This record gives sequence, structure tokens and C-alpha cells, in this order.
Amino acid sequence: MNTIHTEVDREFQDIYNAFYDKIRRYLTRLVGESEAEDLTQEVFLKASRALHRFEGKSQVSTWLFRIATNTALDRLRNKSGRNTVLGDDLYDSTEEAEWAVEQAASPEQAVIQKEMNHCIRNVVETLPENYRVALSLSELEGFSNKEIAEITGASIETVKIRLHRARQELKQKLSLQCDFYRNEQNEFACDRKNELIRLL
Repeated sequence: MNTIHTEVDREFQDIYNAFYDKIRRYLTRLVGESEAEDLTQEVFLKASRALHRFEGKSQVSTWLFRIATNTALDRLRNKSGRNTVLGDDLYDSTEEAEWAVEQAASPEQAVIQKEMNHCIRNVVETLPENYRVALSLSELEGFSNKEIAEITGASIETVKIRLHRARQELKQKLSLQCDFYRNEQNEFACDRKNELIRLL
């Protein structure tokens, strides 16, 4: 019995070490930096309690992200239906460069990219929760439509619809707030409409 208990503890520790940073980053996108740490601990507490029931019919990653998604959505829905303000670092990391933004090639371009990130982040915050979840899982975490369906409990067709509508809504809202173009160096850039971008 002790041997089995030790094996479960070791298995959970391996999962914790492999996925802690990924889950925390994902939750930051959904609930904000201020709550991500506590929610991450809650997710892994739930995972440790449920690990003995995990039968391996799905990948550990999809199982764990499903727990994280449900936990985050529960937290958001308990906030009187109001949108949570997402963390400032939502899309600021170059290793997580979002859908429309390319890697900065110069200090000036880095500033412009940060401005684009901020613009995109503000728009993403206005998307419905299911759209935000689908976009984060697909575009930033790299899950397939089938895996997203497993994580969210939706059908693959529903996932496809959510992603399509989320991308369309994101594109439409971005076009209203930002002018995207290629600069003289053929780098991707943007200007906020009716606003001056500070480069210094």
C-alpha cells in the first residue's frame, strides 16, 4: 500500500514539475496575474485528489488543462458576470508572440510590437469567455481542435465555430482600433486610430 502511495506521489510530482508554469501562464491569460497563483494551486490540488481516477484515456496535458479551464471559468462566473481584467503580461512575451505580431527586429520595432500587443490584449479582453479559452488553447498553447474539444467538453464542430467566430471578431475589432501596415523595412507595424504612438 505504501509503495502504491509513493508511486502516486511521484507521478503527481512529475506532473506538477512538467506543467506548473504552463498552467499558471494559461490561467494568467484567463483570470489575470493577481489570481493566477492561487488558482494554479487550486488546480493542482484538484488534480492530486483526482489522479487515482485518471485512467489515461486522454493525454495528461488535456486532462490537466480541462481542470484548469473549468476552475478558471468557475472563478470568472462567480464574479457577478463581470469581465476580469487580464494581466498586463498577457501578450508581452516575445516567446508567446500572438497571432498578428512578428518578432521585433530592432529597438523601435520592439516598442511598436509592445504597442500592438497592448492593443490586441485589450481587444481579446472583450471577447466572450469561450472565445478567449478557445483562442488561448489553440493559438498560444498549440492544442488541436480535438484536444480543445476534450478540454472544454464541447464538440469538435463547436470548437471550430468558436475559433472561427473568435478570429473574425478579433479581426473586426482590431481593424476598428488599429491600422496595421508594413513599414519601410517591411516589418509588421500598427498605429492606433486617433492616437499617437510614443516611441520614446
